[in-house]
Amino acid sequence: LAQVSVFLSGHFQSTMAAKAKARMATNPPSKGGDEMADEYGEMTDAGDTCVISQLPLECGTSLSNCEIRYKTWGVLNSNRDNVLVVCHALSGNADLESWWGSLLGPGKSMDTSRFFVFCSNVLGSCYGSTGPHSINPATGKRYGSTFPRVTIRDMVSAQAHVLRTLGVTSVVCVIGGSMGGMQALEYALTVEHPPTRSIASLCSNGRHHPWQIGISECQRQAIRADPDWRGGDYEPSAPPKAGMAVARMMAMVTYRTHPAYWTKFGRDTHDRPSHEQEVFQVEGYLRSQGEKFLLRKFEPVSYVALTEAMDTHDVERGRGDYFDVLQSIQIPALIVSITSDVLYPPDEQMELANNIPNAQHHTIQSWEGHDGFLLEDKKVGTLLRGFLAQIAPRSSL
Repeated sequence: LAQVSVFLSGHFQSTMAAKAKARMATNPPSKGGDEMADEYGEMTDAGDTCVISQLPLECGTSLSNCEIRYKTWGVLNSNRDNVLVVCHALSGNADLESWWGSLLGPGKSMDTSRFFVFCSNVLGSCYGSTGPHSINPATGKRYGSTFPRVTIRDMVSAQAHVLRTLGVTSVVCVIGGSMGGMQALEYALTVEHPPTRSIASLCSNGRHHPWQIGISECQRQAIRADPDWRGGDYEPSAPPKAGMAVARMMAMVTYRTHPAYWTKFGRDTHDRPSHEQEVFQVEGYLRSQGEKFLLRKFEPVSYVALTEAMDTHDVERGRGDYFDVLQSIQIPALIVSITSDVLYPPDEQMELANNIPNAQHHTIQSWEGHDGFLLEDKKVGTLLRGFLAQIAPRSSL
């Protein structure tokens, strides 16, 4: 399996900084044109629903009549073991076609002529699965602030229940980027039935670091500072839109890179009447991203719940030494980095690859930053195709 690029070890940060400086010197900012590529298409809550009568949670409570929204593509074979599970990131949904659609279909990396592809909206989200916006069957009112704190492991537990309901006997590979990569690791450690034969974790890590927790907390505080937040019990018709938009703006800075912003925006400003204060194009871009996120109807209370769930991510919790836990993962693992990812830097993926016995690590050279796992779809597709060819050759399914 050919690597997309060679890992930039040792002087990674200084090398990237030097390349960024050289790029800025030789490539002036673009003037106008299209906005930066968007990582998501239309986001809806479409799909089928599995109802779990009682879902036990790590916090010690349980959710009654818990709903998990999911979608599938392809056909489950007679052995019911030709399954790919795809896990979405923080603001994704069950509709894989909306964010990794170029990888899905007959003859593509997620080949629906061979594989039965499953993707569900995570527990706590707002695109069809039970979350803080849902009605609590015990009270007849929205959960809001009373929604129990869920974890990455709880998300995986709910998904595994759906897979068992569908009669799946074995999973070829669990694939995910960012929060999805966290879920992939937990499949390897948590789910006994159906067993997972391999994982692919992109731009993720084995435990959330203070860097990521701090960034998420800034976003949560932006939401909570909005007077309409009301402790998480806001009216559905009057959500904390301003706080949510600012949180999304913060996130979009961490998802991209210094060179990408310079190349696209530089210090260009929008044309405005002379008496009005100038607005840099990057300001307009970030404001529009906040507004677009509101149009996607992502619930602020779900944003808080999911970022808190990501902060709980630690494969060590309750299992012993961190590195011993990683070394206990015996199945093949594809670990992927993006060279310019400042949110989940490549050394965090190297840590996984160096400690999971049967892991292979590949790095994609890209200036797209963390969102490169979505935007560099051709390179990601090449890696997935090669890995799946090793794990599940045609003769095996």
